[in-house]
Amino acid sequence: MKAWPYPRWVAHRGAGRLAPENTLAAFRLGAENGYRMFECDVKLSADGVPFLMHDATLERTTNGIGLGGDQPWDQLARLDAGSWHSRAHAGEPLPTFENIGRYCLANGFFLNIEIKPTPGLEAKTGEVVANHAERIWRGTELPPLLTSFRPESLQAALQAQPQLPRGLLLDTLWDGCWDHAQQLQCVAVVCNHALWDAATVAKAKGLGLRTLSYTVNDEWAAQRLIALGTDGIITDRVDLFSPA
Repeated sequence: MKAWPYPRWVAHRGAGRLAPENTLAAFRLGAENGYRMFECDVKLSADGVPFLMHDATLERTTNGIGLGGDQPWDQLARLDAGSWHSRAHAGEPLPTFENIGRYCLANGFFLNIEIKPTPGLEAKTGEVVANHAERIWRGTELPPLLTSFRPESLQAALQAQPQLPRGLLLDTLWDGCWDHAQQLQCVAVVCNHALWDAATVAKAKGLGLRTLSYTVNDEWAAQRLIALGTDGIITDRVDLFSPA
């Protein structure tokens, strides 16, 4: 197994549900709770700017309407991505991937970037995100971990920037998933936490893959994963779990 530089505890979408997800405010709150590694979702605007958002559509987490990937960045930048969460965060903007990357670098934080393409842009998103990550983190010792549910996105990231570490996200153990992880030269598999047991952990580690879990919000689940010897726990509950 190669050396693993990342902390065990990872703050989901910045600070989970305690602040508007995938915003700088969420990252700051996660950091205030002692977290040094963050997970976020990155997709492309219509004019190719990587920005943070989980959903394909804008309605749940902004005051916008329609597909985020259908709008240019100058329109997305004007959206309110905080009022849906609470009045305290009203007016919080969507951050660019560049903003978040620079924030993490300035503070010595690690980042798990989930490549979250608008449908039909799987390969393009993987390529652009990988190229931006290489440029932002060039010459540093804090390489981001690129992950995705979409093998096409990881394949494009591999072709664009093969030196960046990758992880395959799994919500089920579909036929050939382990082979795909190896073909994509992944360093990790990131599973729905319920998929990990002694057999699956042994399988992953036997293939030289690190074992990460999402989204772990209960103490019993975290303790089970720690007992299994898994490597990373992604959580919304930055207020419950101390990463120290």
